[in-house]
Parts: sequence; structure tokens; C-alpha cells
Amino acid sequence: MKEGKCEAMKKLQEVSFVLDEVRLFLDTHPFDKDALAYYERYRSEREKALSEYETAYGPIEQYRVKENTMWNWVHCPWPWEGAV
Repeated sequence: MKEGKCEAMKKLQEVSFVLDEVRLFLDTHPFDKDALAYYERYRSEREKALSEYETAYGPIEQYRVKENTMWNWVHCPWPWEGAV
């Protein structure tokens, strides 16, 4: 996998991990304002990382295919293709 693509995927995975952990905390502390703000911060960061990845390397989730003239999901390498 190209170094830039690998770094972009790593960033996306790191931010996603943070969101998962905060979500679990919020399951038991739903009114914690600091946790809610933290979640929102990282939700925005994940959306940015996901958009940057998809702009450079194509969609990572089939639900995010943006092409309306053809189904381009299968034309990009799959996330595991070319992994080192």
C-alpha cells in the first residue's frame, strides 16, 4: 500500500477508535457535557479524515459512493489490496 494511503487509513482508524471508545462511555454517561463535546470533536475529525481519504483513494464504504452516472465502488482497489 502506498505510504500516503497507509497513513490516511491509519489516521481514519485512530479517529474511529476514539469515537468508539467515547460512544461506549456515553452509553453509561449520556449527560456528560465534556464527553459529548469530545465526541462531537472527533466525529467532525473522522468525517474530515474520511472525506480526505475518499477524495484521494476512492470510497471506503459502499454507502458513500457519490457517482450518480455509474457504480464505481468496484473500480478502486479494495482496502486490503496492496497491504504490506
